[in-house]
Amino acid sequence: MAQTHMPPAIFLMGPTAAGKTDLALRLTEVLPCDIISVDSALIYKGMDIGTAKPDVDTLAKYPHRLVNIMDPSESYSAAQFRHDALKEMAAITAAGRIPLLVGGTMMYYNALVKGLANLPEANAEVRQQLFEWAEKEGWPALHARLAEVDPASAQRLAPNDSQRLQRALEVHQLTGRTLTDLWAEQKNQSLPYNVVNLAIMPAERRTLHERIALRYRMMLDEGLVDEVRHLYERGDLNPQMPSVRCVGYRQVWSYLDGDWDYPTMIDKGIIATRQLAKRQVTWLRSWENLHWLMSEDKDILKHSLKLLDSAII
Repeated sequence: MAQTHMPPAIFLMGPTAAGKTDLALRLTEVLPCDIISVDSALIYKGMDIGTAKPDVDTLAKYPHRLVNIMDPSESYSAAQFRHDALKEMAAITAAGRIPLLVGGTMMYYNALVKGLANLPEANAEVRQQLFEWAEKEGWPALHARLAEVDPASAQRLAPNDSQRLQRALEVHQLTGRTLTDLWAEQKNQSLPYNVVNLAIMPAERRTLHERIALRYRMMLDEGLVDEVRHLYERGDLNPQMPSVRCVGYRQVWSYLDGDWDYPTMIDKGIIATRQLAKRQVTWLRSWENLHWLMSEDKDILKHSLKLLDSAII
């Protein structure tokens, strides 16, 4: 083990459909690791197919912490994740094992590493106003508004990144200050671990796009529409909720609402997933001390262990 006073931890990141879960399972077979999910969709119960959640047998053999912890009617913030992840990491370390954090929700990783700004709680009334504005004018109009009041956040966010656009404008409306300014004021809450940062991705972007399209079609074959229909028919969920806004789910929800036909829904779902992957890769490109792994590498486990050797083995 590396000469450090801090215990080891592994971050296994990457865009959606890159192969993170498969590599994580292989790592747990050769290292004393326990998995913590870093995924804002896997937290929800009853949302299995569209989130590519490991099946029941896999979760029994390879337990994942922070999976199936929330009902789809509930919200879960980055602050809650940081609190829960630190608690789980401490428990794993106390047991003499290594926390292996796996997932693609980069905002969660960022909150864990850098801490969180003192931001206002979500306000249902303000969110409703912003949502209605977006429904009428389109999310690019909200992006343009954000560019006026918080150019730095607008530059970082895509015009169709609805959830984060809404949050940035909500913060400004509630506080009169920008999200950028509030983040700048945060105190650095250092993570008390010696972290090895790994990211997995196909060598070619085209390959990732092909994998995304194939996986989304497989999800539909496995019953994604029925899964979303079950949520749709509950009666207590709506398109503004984070669970329904998960990529794939919101496209099927709109199909059930009659907004578009089945082929259009497929195209929309694939495009949205590709956009998500693009945002994840953008985050990763600026991540410090990151070691890249290629999904196609036949010796990916060997190369992963070599990268981990100096820090945790």
